[in-house]
Amino acid sequence: MTKKGCGFNGGACHKIVEGCAGCQRVINYTDGEYCMVFPDPSAKWRIGNCAMATHLKVEAAKGAAKINPIKASKRGSH
Repeated sequence: MTKKGCGFNGGACHKIVEGCAGCQRVINYTDGEYCMVFPDPSAKWRIGNCAMATHLKVEAAKGAAKINPIKASKRGSH
């Protein structure tokens, strides 16, 4: 969605979904709220989290790093 209007799907952008609430990429227009990045936000949230969501924090997987068993056996023999 731009100031000139929407250029997606014949000029019809879709309004944001509840997962977009709080994102910095949401624009308020007179007829509703729209995403600046994606013309159809529901498609981005259908599979999982939106990749461009600014209000979500991605946590790194905490756990042991994967160790190559061959290298581990060589280290243990020293």
